[in-house]
This record gives sequence, structure tokens and C-alpha cells, in this order.
Amino acid sequence: METTLLVVAIFTGSMLQRVTGMGFALVAAPFIVLIAGPKTGIILVNVAAAVTSATVLTRVFRHVEWKKFLVLVPAALVGIAPGAAVVQNVPPAWLEILVGGMVLGGLAASQLRSAAWRPGAKVLAVAGSVSGFMNATAGVGGPALSIYALRTRWEQTQFAATMQPYFLAIGMASIAAKLIANPSSAPQLSLWDWSMIGAAILAGLVAGDLLSGRTGVQTARRLMLILAYVGSIITVIRGVAELISLAD
Repeated sequence: METTLLVVAIFTGSMLQRVTGMGFALVAAPFIVLIAGPKTGIILVNVAAAVTSATVLTRVFRHVEWKKFLVLVPAALVGIAPGAAVVQNVPPAWLEILVGGMVLGGLAASQLRSAAWRPGAKVLAVAGSVSGFMNATAGVGGPALSIYALRTRWEQTQFAATMQPYFLAIGMASIAAKLIANPSSAPQLSLWDWSMIGAAILAGLVAGDLLSGRTGVQTARRLMLILAYVGSIITVIRGVAELISLAD
């Protein structure tokens, strides 16, 4: 049952990543963390997200804004280091609450309406640092950059394309940082489980290709947000339940 839920979450995340340019971690991370546990689950999110982004990148390479990418990645690395330390030192129950809460906060903030920001390297670097920290701790680096894109009115096609090499780079950096800090945190999955995960990613991307020309981006984003909210709330509830059980 757990493997089936894991495959469904990864399939849905990959599909939405292809349709909207992002969304894998928003959709898949809460469910993967719920199934695999916070420490192993977050690394698994990083691995699957990196593979998904690398595959999508082959389709959108010509739209990538490499100048912004070169600002984002170093800034994200600044946030990844403390994020990796948090993962290794925070108890699992609290980490589940942190993961779910960070995603919920990011989702809620991305929906706010306010005056536009003036785009610039400093603001972009701050967004990248926050994104890196969230990616390392929760496997979700998108909300901070979604807020930046909304506030600066970053054109959707270029934004979605630039996110692919960015997510690939910070995903690999997050994996390396956490494995260096604690080699035993590597996901202990069978060859069958890895095969199912790979198949789910490919199937999701194929489905995304088919849907991208038929489904409006706004519809896909609404579905992504609903699933991400539900998964995040469930993850927070599980963390709270674990804390209560430990207190009894």
C-alpha cells in the first residue's frame, strides 16, 4: 500500500512539473515524508526531483535564463548548509511538523496579493537562499521562488524553464550535504522500489506532455495546490500525533 501511494505521489508530481514547470516537491514531498519518514523521505524527494528536473530540462533548455540561474544557485548553497544541519539534529516528529508547516506557509504566502517587487540580483539572491534552506530541510525549494516570480512578474515560460537546472543543481547539492553529514541517511530501498520510482517519474512526464497542450496552466496549478495543502496538513498532523504519543 505504501509503495503504491509513493508511486502515485511521484507520478502526480512529475506530471505537474512537466505541465507547470514546477510542483514535483510541492505535491510529492509531503506524501513521501509521510510514507518514508522525514530524514529518508527528504533525501528521496531530492533524488526524484533532480531526476525529474533533468528530464524536463531537455524539453525547455532554450528558454532558460542563465544569468538568473547563476545568481540563484550560489545563493541557494548558502541556505542548504544550515538546512542539512537542521535535518540531522531535529527530532523526527518536530521535523515532520517543520516540513509540513514550511510548505503550508510557503503556499499561503504565494497566494497573497501585494505591490510588485523590482527585480534585481539582491532580491533574487535572498529568494534563492530561502529556497535552498527549504529544499534541504523540507525537500521543497519552489515556494520562495514562486513568491519572487509572482512579485516581480517573471514571465512564466522563462521562469518554468529556469527552475529546471536550478532544481537539479540544488537537489544534487542537498543530497551531497546530507549524505556527507550522515551517510546512513541514504534511502534503503529495494531494486524493485527504485524501478517503480523511475517508472513513475517517466510515466508522469509522458502524461504531462500529453496534458500540457490540453490543460490550462491555471487548472494544473489549482490541482497542485490542493494536493500540496492536503499532504502538508496530513504530515503536520502525524508529527503532532507522534509528539502526543511520546508525551503519554
